[in-house]
Amino acid sequence: MFELPVVDLKDKVSEEEWQVRVNLAACYRLVEHFGWGDLIYTHISARIPKTDHYLVNAFGLGFDEVTASNLVKIDLAGNILDDSPFEINPAGFTIHSAVHEVRHDAHCVIHLHTKATIAVASLQEGLQPLSQYSMFSLTSMAHHGYEGLAVNPAEKRRLQQDLNDKNHLLLPNHGALTVGPTVGDAFMRMYDLQRACEVQLLIQASGQPAITIASEVQDGIFNQAKVVHSGSTGGQKAWPAMLRKAYRLDPDFCN
Repeated sequence: MFELPVVDLKDKVSEEEWQVRVNLAACYRLVEHFGWGDLIYTHISARIPKTDHYLVNAFGLGFDEVTASNLVKIDLAGNILDDSPFEINPAGFTIHSAVHEVRHDAHCVIHLHTKATIAVASLQEGLQPLSQYSMFSLTSMAHHGYEGLAVNPAEKRRLQQDLNDKNHLLLPNHGALTVGPTVGDAFMRMYDLQRACEVQLLIQASGQPAITIASEVQDGIFNQAKVVHSGSTGGQKAWPAMLRKAYRLDPDFCN
């Protein structure tokens, strides 16, 4: 059986970097737990505070193998900055580097290939206002057309323009992307988007006429969400519980 190299960075990086590593590793484990993974493919990246350096998963590891220490530190060009025994998938980081280059508020970027997001993104009508979950996504939704595998540097500019200042991106024939100022915010945005897509597909599969949410209700959802979250973001409120769940599932992620 192939043994992974043992890496322990807890006392070799700053406290700020270590906290980002723990949160990001937990996010990978939760994505796997919820069944949103895609073997060793797709990525979640997070910026190290006060730097232009980012953390991303090592290429070849399953999401259930990601730990705080085996995350790889890179720059925007995908160059590995620390003495890591692991490599990254440079082609896979194209989408993330495109976002990080222009969205300095997007400290975390989650890009997944779930069945539900691929299916809804590939519908002509896209995501529809059919559930409460969809409300959180539709208020900040963008789309980027499929151009093949993300290995063409020229695509980065088009992706940046399409995302603009939005926090959710549907990629027809491909998947979805969410961004956030924290790992928790990006995770909760992906959770809402994934649920919205799942519910829409269930409704459409019923073959029955659907009840859409009125436009005036959609317009007021941001203010209502602030009340529900007591002025905080969904990520700030929900992430501590998600982090506790990750510890219960397997505390090895924080090594």
